[in-house]
Amino acid sequence: MNDDPVYRADCPSRAILDQIADKWSMMVMQVLTEPRRFNAIKRRLDGITQRVLTQTLRKLERNGMVARRILSTSPPGVEYSLTALGRSLQGPFGALYAWTLEHMEEIERQQAQYDRDAASA
Repeated sequence: MNDDPVYRADCPSRAILDQIADKWSMMVMQVLTEPRRFNAIKRRLDGITQRVLTQTLRKLERNGMVARRILSTSPPGVEYSLTALGRSLQGPFGALYAWTLEHMEEIERQQAQYDRDAASA
């Protein structure tokens, strides 16, 4: 058995990865290349619900990836931006996103082949 603590069920890295590496967190962080208000983020992310966006932003704020600033407008608004910690993920997330785009068609072909094979089995 491997005694490396990174692979233990109680390792904090598991919770952190779960919180920052889901699709909506990654997409919100990609949208926040500049500070944006809630509705501007929601408009950019087709398919995200208000509830899920709220939960995602709170989670990212709690983890120190996103800062929330109350604007002194009428009515008051809220603006979200990446923190230095959040910006430090732009490189790795950008690379993962670029990899996804580069391999998307191949993955879709593999999925279709797998589904055909499974249907004929």
